[in-house]
Amino acid sequence: MVESSDGFELKGLAYPGRDASFDSNSQMPTGSRNARTIYYVFGRYPKKPDGDSYPVVDLVVCHGDFLYANRQYVHKNRSVKGFGSYGDILIRNRKMYVVPTPFRLVDGVAHRQTLIMPEYFDPGDDLFAVGDLSRVESPRVILGYSVDLKTNELSPETAPNPGAGIEHRFRAWRLKGSAADRVTMSVVSRRKRDLQSDHEE
Repeated sequence: MVESSDGFELKGLAYPGRDASFDSNSQMPTGSRNARTIYYVFGRYPKKPDGDSYPVVDLVVCHGDFLYANRQYVHKNRSVKGFGSYGDILIRNRKMYVVPTPFRLVDGVAHRQTLIMPEYFDPGDDLFAVGDLSRVESPRVILGYSVDLKTNELSPETAPNPGAGIEHRFRAWRLKGSAADRVTMSVVSRRKRDLQSDHEE
């Protein structure tokens, strides 16, 4: 696939199981990297299948911008020296990002095959629209955080988001001949999201 200008990251999710979020190890999801358009492919498979095969229960392919809209952020691993009783231990600040999956962000994709693309996407003749989706940037963003090694508490440093309130529009598509049930943004309370995140960690 080296001649293609597209990149794909595949995520297999056990079902039932943890399918509301995934671990993005040391990199944030993105819609563009190294001049390639990046797509994320989420396939759920039965946690306890009949026999030795693991059929795909449902499939969502989404543009990376649906998961994270900021393309300017560059992740870097850093470290500090001098930790421990003898002062010779290094602490690596290797971040793990826990990102919501489309199965948490939208309703109507279970047991279906769905493509989620920016609004401007030209589908051609093989696809039909099954929902208009949007994500709105949050009022504040995290600029950094501090760690208390005695209590293991993290303290975030936040600031107003320059893009607060900006709406990013997307559309859900399916192949002609597929089920036409609608795809909509999921309504999940902030408290429920926090509880889910705590549990998943």
